[in-house]
Amino acid sequence: MDTVFTQRGFLPCPDPLDRFPEDSEFAMLDEIGHDLPNLLEDPGFRTHARELEIPLWPQRPVQPDELPALHLCYVRLGFLSSAFINQIGEESTTVLPANIAIPLCRVCSLLQRPPILSYDGYALYNWKRIRPAGPIALGNLETLQNFVHLHDEHWFILVHVEIEAIAANILRAISSTRKALTRNDFDTIDNELVLVENALRRQILVLKRIPEKMDPALYHRTFRHYIRFFENVTYEGIDQAPISFRGETGAQSSILPTLVAFLKIPHKPSPLMSHLSDMRRYMPAEHRALIEAVETMPPIRHLANKDIFNNVLDALAEFREIHFNWAEQYINRWVDDPRGTGGTPFMSLLQQLIDETRAYQRV
Repeated sequence: MDTVFTQRGFLPCPDPLDRFPEDSEFAMLDEIGHDLPNLLEDPGFRTHARELEIPLWPQRPVQPDELPALHLCYVRLGFLSSAFINQIGEESTTVLPANIAIPLCRVCSLLQRPPILSYDGYALYNWKRIRPAGPIALGNLETLQNFVHLHDEHWFILVHVEIEAIAANILRAISSTRKALTRNDFDTIDNELVLVENALRRQILVLKRIPEKMDPALYHRTFRHYIRFFENVTYEGIDQAPISFRGETGAQSSILPTLVAFLKIPHKPSPLMSHLSDMRRYMPAEHRALIEAVETMPPIRHLANKDIFNNVLDALAEFREIHFNWAEQYINRWVDDPRGTGGTPFMSLLQQLIDETRAYQRV
């Protein structure tokens, strides 16, 4: 397993680029990004956006040292495109103009991902440390891009960033377990599972903090709509056939799919699980590859201490239950549409995942 994963989890290393050099042709995207919350208050935003002259990223293989800038370009363009399609207070539109669609599709093609803002652009590449030498944790984080000025959106994003940072401990334990299996060192497995449970318990504490600075009514009314899926949207200059893409959702995080792959939790095939599997298309390519690699690992359920293994499942189920509770309070009670921002019937899916995780405990 790449040491970047074991040190940073699914967060990028180095930290995300927070702005383009002043002499870069892409620096204009920083200005647009900074002004976006104000622009979205203007009914004439779409007219203004259609007139933007956005540069195209070069069509050539991307070098590793270019990735931070490419990720920032994706963040800026992803926010701009979702803002254009989903502008709150205006009639919905299903046409993304060519001046936005073509640059967005170019960047997303190079990143091997669909051309829409996803969890990676909304959270994984959308943060900076206030104190560069300090931890990647709440209190030392700020977002690079937002749809609204409310701190609620900052908090929503940054809670996920700290959870992702903690995941490095989980990936390090999985890597150590893989090595232990190759040398038949089964005693190490229990030690690593304890580390996985401890990391999950830390993530649970962070997830519980959501209500501290995020109001359910404000979330529903002011910025949730911006991260919704695209339904039958035409990308001008790319393809005139309308196409649909899933919106930003925590289901596009790679943490829990990696844990499911590691623990070999047997979630039953269903239309709901097909929705969840499709979320992998929206993950970074290297994250998809890691999940697939973990899926090839042999099962450890029969090798682990029963109580230790069950404790991990209990922590995972508790994390999902807290998420289910927030989904009820922040989304389900406010909307009639059973689909979440990712386009899935999320409440049924979340309950299935909880039930099947608990059912896998050893007796």
